[in-house]
Amino acid sequence: MQDAYKGEMNRDVPPARPGEFAPLAIGPLEVWPPVVLAPMAGVTNWPFRTLCARFGAGLYVSEMITARPLVEGREKALKLADFAPEESPRSLQLYGVDPHFVGEAVKRLVGEGRVDHIDMNFGCPVRKVTRKGGGAAIPVRPLLLRDIVRAAVRNAGDVPVTIKFRMGIDEALLTYEDAGRIGEEEGCAAVALHARTAAQLYDGEARWEHIARLKQAVTRIAVLGNGDVWEAWDALRMMRATGCDGVVVGRGCLGRPWLFRDLAAVFEGQEPPDPPRFGAIVDTMLVHAKMLSDWMGEARAMRDFRRHSTWYTKGFRGSAQLRQELMRVTTFADLERILRAHDPDEAFPPSAMRVQRGKTAGTQKVTLPDGFLVDRFTNATPPTAGAAVWTSGG
Repeated sequence: MQDAYKGEMNRDVPPARPGEFAPLAIGPLEVWPPVVLAPMAGVTNWPFRTLCARFGAGLYVSEMITARPLVEGREKALKLADFAPEESPRSLQLYGVDPHFVGEAVKRLVGEGRVDHIDMNFGCPVRKVTRKGGGAAIPVRPLLLRDIVRAAVRNAGDVPVTIKFRMGIDEALLTYEDAGRIGEEEGCAAVALHARTAAQLYDGEARWEHIARLKQAVTRIAVLGNGDVWEAWDALRMMRATGCDGVVVGRGCLGRPWLFRDLAAVFEGQEPPDPPRFGAIVDTMLVHAKMLSDWMGEARAMRDFRRHSTWYTKGFRGSAQLRQELMRVTTFADLERILRAHDPDEAFPPSAMRVQRGKTAGTQKVTLPDGFLVDRFTNATPPTAGAAVWTSGG
């Protein structure tokens, strides 16, 4: 990779040495390189997972499925649980606030042979979720967290279960070490920490030192780190700095699925190739859009693909005008015509390597239900149904 494409903070980071890192063990699954695609709502459907997997090996987790609608057989939940015919391993993220429905959902997924791995989300910071006691609020009540995780693991059989969470609500209420220990004690195969609080949302820099602390607290299962892996080199820095067993990649791959190619290279001790030129990016975009069209229909896929177009074209010359045109696309033919009109030989702009994609909005004061903290160490009552809404994050 040319120096122009290596961000300043990674300027002196060498590729991995032979034997420096081990494959990531998640139950019977052996993941190499030790890289996991983070579940992202409306993004990590099977077309996007398939595209990422074509660039490099790793574990690719579905967007979040809510337990109760899945148990009730609702069409939307079943559709989101789709996997590509050739997809293996089949990794699905499940969210639930009630141990009963979580257990029944896991029983169905495993009994029908749908999954090889189940990940559980306890990190969603969205206000309408936490104010009902769901998402990132669940680890605040460790007995409830324990009951939910126990229900999942006991019904999963030989299918490994992992959990993902944030540092806590805010700096005054950190819960991640207890959450990690609960995951370990209840039989999870791994735990993952997004090194931000719910109050931070996606603001500022991830606090990797807390990943290191979690690794010291959880010693019998794998610990994964999540937050600010924008370049492949960031993954090496995180693992070397924290001792974690693998990395979870979220926003860094939006519009850049070839990041997984770069990750595979640095973990094999190689320099990653330069980013693709615009023409190659267009080819990737069209493959992505075609798979989406085949899955959800052309009209809906073209609407859905608009935000992907924004991520793919960020930083290129004239991209603001280009994105205005792409935001009006309604057919695959229009998408291809507009993209092919741009200079295919334009190089990827170095300034776009670390440009944040996806969610970036500020910080927040986290809203919890009234009295939620009063009996948090003794109350295992599931929150109301409103805490299990169709949203995601973490």
